[in-house]
Amino acid sequence: MLKKIALLLFVTATQLAYAQIFIEGIVRDHTDVIPFANIKLKNTSIGTSSNAEGYFKLPVSSKGKYTVEVTAMGYHKFKKNISLGKGEQLKLHPVLTETSYAIDQVVVTGTLKESFVKVSPVKVEVITSAFLRKTPTNNIMEIIESVNGVQKQINCGVCGTSDIHINGMEGPYSLILIDGMPIMSSLSTVYGLNGIPTSLIKQIEIIKGPSSTLYGTEAVAGVINIITNKPADISKLEIESYLSSHQEKNIDISWAPKWKKADMLFSANLFHMDHFMDENGDDFADEVLSKRASLFNKWSFKRKSNKAFNLTGKYYLEDRFGGLENWTKEHRGSDSIYGESIYTDRWELSSHYELNCKENIVVQSSFNYHHQDSYYGDSNYEAVQNTFFNQILWYKNIGLRHQLTSGLAYKYDSYDDNTPATEMIEQTHTPGVFVQDEMDVSDQWKILAGLRWDQHQEHGAIFAPRLNLKWAPTERTSLRWNAGTGFRVVHLFTEDHAALTGARDVVVAETLEPEESMNINFNFHHWFEKNGHNTSLDFDLFFTHFSNKIVPDYDTDPSKIFYGNLEGYSISRGASFQIDHSFSIPLNISFGGTFLDVYSVNGTETENELFAPKFSGVFSVGYEWPMQRIKLDYTGRLTGPMYLPTYAEEFSKAEISPWYTVQHVKVEKTFNNKMSAYVGVRNLFDYTQGSPLIDPGAGENTETGETWKAGFSPNFDTTYVYGPTRGRRFILGIRWKL
Repeated sequence: MLKKIALLLFVTATQLAYAQIFIEGIVRDHTDVIPFANIKLKNTSIGTSSNAEGYFKLPVSSKGKYTVEVTAMGYHKFKKNISLGKGEQLKLHPVLTETSYAIDQVVVTGTLKESFVKVSPVKVEVITSAFLRKTPTNNIMEIIESVNGVQKQINCGVCGTSDIHINGMEGPYSLILIDGMPIMSSLSTVYGLNGIPTSLIKQIEIIKGPSSTLYGTEAVAGVINIITNKPADISKLEIESYLSSHQEKNIDISWAPKWKKADMLFSANLFHMDHFMDENGDDFADEVLSKRASLFNKWSFKRKSNKAFNLTGKYYLEDRFGGLENWTKEHRGSDSIYGESIYTDRWELSSHYELNCKENIVVQSSFNYHHQDSYYGDSNYEAVQNTFFNQILWYKNIGLRHQLTSGLAYKYDSYDDNTPATEMIEQTHTPGVFVQDEMDVSDQWKILAGLRWDQHQEHGAIFAPRLNLKWAPTERTSLRWNAGTGFRVVHLFTEDHAALTGARDVVVAETLEPEESMNINFNFHHWFEKNGHNTSLDFDLFFTHFSNKIVPDYDTDPSKIFYGNLEGYSISRGASFQIDHSFSIPLNISFGGTFLDVYSVNGTETENELFAPKFSGVFSVGYEWPMQRIKLDYTGRLTGPMYLPTYAEEFSKAEISPWYTVQHVKVEKTFNNKMSAYVGVRNLFDYTQGSPLIDPGAGENTETGETWKAGFSPNFDTTYVYGPTRGRRFILGIRWKL
């Protein structure tokens, strides 16, 4: 009898197992698996979650027709209608697409510790890797101009010198960080950002407004923190390459082996562009010709204590040229054929080490060596800068509502060039100490107060306070009010390229005093969701007051540039808005705009800031076909009028720029989990400003009998750049990973 019962149970169990209906698969996006996603059958109580590897198995009680819904934070909802028969085992691998707004993105720059966007008292804009892939390029300078309130400014129409303006303030007022460390020195900001391929970048975090309390003197307009990928985030081998119709050739190779005691990432970027173009007819190259190589190496060691220990190194080498087509290396430094030739040689080293103790103490160090050997026509500029930075951070929770961050910092800077401004090597030692307290006053109110003290060897004690308030009346609404001061010591020849290029003589009218600033900004943010639609609204007001601002005077003498401290003051103020919307279908749209009013007051005279557009706007539209794994991105920027430099009457050009727009489109096809390809068009409508040069041709002064060759005119100037200097180009790229 017992044998019969056991046999009956066995047969029944076998039939049930055979007849079981279930759905299984792996949830992923286009690059990786998505852990802990929610999978359910619509209008039923049947559901489950994916595990840490994205795998799920969903048992179904009976056959029939169902709608599978898959959701995850930061992604569009996935829906698919299915029909299940008796005993059917369905394989389903949902592919989710990112929304334009992710409420829980991690940030680190705002308070020097990990936090979340929605709870941070400091407003931080996060540019994700998905955003970086929207535009068909790997040049970070071309991508970052798609961010609202951030502008790429080309300062030289011959050699392509560029910097980043935040809310209308020049590039040197913004501090560039790599993984939270101030590696980009004042000399390297001119060209150094071009050596960071986007394939290495996990995300970019931008803070608008002074952050000198935490980062020191350069963080006056804001902070841009470029966070690189961890070795664990990269496949063992990844290759990305593209070719453009302007004959730009680029390849990125990353190798990331994982070992028992360490993960390692080694990356190489090679770029080559030697195609001479002169569409505007001024005989000079429209785009700089460049050969560069960048090597990157990061180690993450696995310690028994689970404390972090990272080492990073980077080497950057570039040879760039702009000028006349018949220029060769033999003409470097001569006055026969004009060319601007810049050799750059750069090393970067950094470390991050958490002490193995009960307290949360971190030691961070960085060192960079930057050598620039350049000729602008027959004028030689050679400079070497070494910067060492070290800081010790201590994180301490005091009670339930106080999070204290304190630290000791030391910066050594050595700078030498061959200009009259540096008769001997400049060496500065700047020790500092800072402390800040992030207080949770209540569930709705946060206060962050901080103070930094630096001892500058020439300017004495420098104090930089900050105060941040955040009020969140609801889970989805927040208001932030920030105030702080900034302080900056200027390296004139490394920061203002007009002092090097062109024919004007530089006159430093007085001993330059350091610049000081005070900033106040207000932010309103609201996020809501309805029927699968997500919308993010953002609004900012900002005001910055400068004193001792160092300004160039181009008007007193057309043949000279006078530099001196502004006797009055300078103002940068404005407002910005940003709207991001994700539909229930895989469609994202985003648009924003910034209104600027930047000017200087000197006595009774008011002068408008150059190259600060009264209005600029950005937009992006993204649509995806998940099952076909095809993604379309359409991005663009609208730039309003801006004041431009003035010149002598016979060389005069428009003093205010026109409205213009630059737009891009990209289509990417993912074939499988290893390979994808894309085609793109930059500057879709082929807009260019025309020649950015003043008096570039050969000529003669009939009164004095003086003659000159092209590029050597006494009135030659290269700084009249307000828009694109080259037109439409097509790009074809491929990505492959193992």
